Amino acid sequence: MPTILGQNQYGKAENRVVKITRDGDTHHIKDLNVSVALSGDMDDVHYSGSNANVLPTDTTKNTVFAFAKEHGIESAEQFGIHLARHFVSSQEPIHRARIRIEEYAWERIATSDGNSKFIGADEVKHSFARKGQETRVTQITYDGENWEVISGLKDLTVMNSTNSEFWGYVKDKYTTLKEAYDRILATDVSARWRYNWTSDEQRMPNWEKSYEQARKHMLQAFAETYSLSLQQTLYQMGSRIINSRSEIDEIRFSLPNNHHFLVDLEPFGLKNDNEVYFAADRPYGLIEATVLRDGVEPKIPVDMTNL
Repeated sequence: MPTILGQNQYGKAENRVVKITRDGDTHHIKDLNVSVALSGDMDDVHYSGSNANVLPTDTTKNTVFAFAKEHGIESAEQFGIHLARHFVSSQEPIHRARIRIEEYAWERIATSDGNSKFIGADEVKHSFARKGQETRVTQITYDGENWEVISGLKDLTVMNSTNSEFWGYVKDKYTTLKEAYDRILATDVSARWRYNWTSDEQRMPNWEKSYEQARKHMLQAFAETYSLSLQQTLYQMGSRIINSRSEIDEIRFSLPNNHHFLVDLEPFGLKNDNEVYFAADRPYGLIEATVLRDGVEPKIPVDMTNL
């Protein structure tokens, strides 16, 4: 049976690059995991094994490290844009570059008096602890004319210990869940948002500020929403970002419902007044949805939040 080659790409995945910027005695860290995927005129290498149009994946790896030195890393998005533009503009057979980046945050170790500013001990200026919060992510795609930037975060664990209910749901003969009028609401936020910056003619967003503000609005909405369902909270989180950040048109969430069940303490003669819970890791409810600016067509892939 005859066959043809379908969509394809190649590159070097998970290039770990750490860039130290030395501002006198004070150091700054950017810690990235960069994956490069290139596509274009690659039929011959698949059909005949000819590498005439193939830029080695080892070269893409070297480019990541060289660009960290030559261009620095102002932000994950800006670094990805430099890389994508380079691969498409410098190699004629390459028509499209996709750069995926995870960023791992670090924070300075506090001085002995608990002050995190650079007071007293010089070593604090170059001593860091890995933040145990979320991982920042971005994907930059460039085809020689148009850009698509999708950024976000994953593994941001949040909890409301009250102001959450769940009741009035459908019940059938298999339903055993009791209605809850005061429950814990906890989740590990995975979110991706799409910027409306698509060409060099447009004003480029301030990537660092945009990320910080999107994250802030997301957390504020989570904390301030009196939740009757995780779906309601998700929508409020997305709406807060869309309404507050004009550069973002679409945001997709994947929110596992990290269940906390009240423990039955009656066998021990004790009353559990919403104090002691069993934290179940599986199975878990999984709530996923996209929030869009009115009039905007969705473009973020459904499985994007799994990346």
